[in-house]
Amino acid sequence: MKVLLASPRGFCAGVNMAIQSLELALAEFGAPLYVYHEIVHNRYVVDSFQRRGVTFLDDLGEAPEGSTLLFSAHGVSPEVRQAAKDRQLRAIDATCPLVTKVHLEAVKYAKEGRTIVLIGHEGHDEVIGTMGEAPEAIVLVETTDDVDLLTPADPAHMAYLTQTTLSVDDTTRIITRLRERFPEIVGPVKADICYATQNRQSAVAELAQEADLTLVLGSQNSSNSQRLAELSKEHGVRAHLIDGKDDIDPAWLEGVETVLVTAGASAPEVVVEACLDFLCERYDAVVEPRLVVEENVSFPLPRELRALA
Repeated sequence: MKVLLASPRGFCAGVNMAIQSLELALAEFGAPLYVYHEIVHNRYVVDSFQRRGVTFLDDLGEAPEGSTLLFSAHGVSPEVRQAAKDRQLRAIDATCPLVTKVHLEAVKYAKEGRTIVLIGHEGHDEVIGTMGEAPEAIVLVETTDDVDLLTPADPAHMAYLTQTTLSVDDTTRIITRLRERFPEIVGPVKADICYATQNRQSAVAELAQEADLTLVLGSQNSSNSQRLAELSKEHGVRAHLIDGKDDIDPAWLEGVETVLVTAGASAPEVVVEACLDFLCERYDAVVEPRLVVEENVSFPLPRELRALA
């Protein structure tokens, strides 16, 4: 068996920043420590921090007054920020800067009085946070069919934004439909879909055509990981999204000569390495690293933690 090991894969700059922030906060303030929502959408990461005394919560009322709280990489609404202040929590903002960019764009377009079309997945933490910036001005769409149902008050005064972890191809189709229906709609100068999401998708699109099967390391609630598995299937290659090697069904590998292995932007390299070890030991696999795009992006820590780094 040959294993094509995609690069780039795994942690992006935003995830690296968020996890380093939690590590530093844990070292400085100790447990118990609280995080609003999962720090990143990955079961391995969340479980490992829970074992060290970190509590992930969806209700700020569960955090004792005066305790230390991190906002996750996916961002939060102004309402949540205010609730943290009201409870006198020591809040540390680990929001990915690319998500913050979308929030600022939402505020800008709302101040201009535009109807904002947000392309994203209903219920996703990032979408909830972005919509919270201007709830009266934002409408969510997930498909081109949703675009066809839009009835804005002023079709000539609209804007669009996107969740950062979407399928590039799907999002392009939706934006194209928006522009067909609303020729005067405006959007961000620089695309909202993050560089890491695009790069990981590019790697799968290029390498899947050489494989019989794709294994994507990532959790089921990770939007960008889901997109990688879907993209492989769109290229005619079976794909499975797994948290780790224990999820691999040997039946998947019957008759398989080449496996593409990649990882979503919130999946740690340790789970990738364990998967490779399993394939090498069980199937005598030969691993062939394949670099598609170079990445050298990094983001600064939250200001509350920079002196601790």
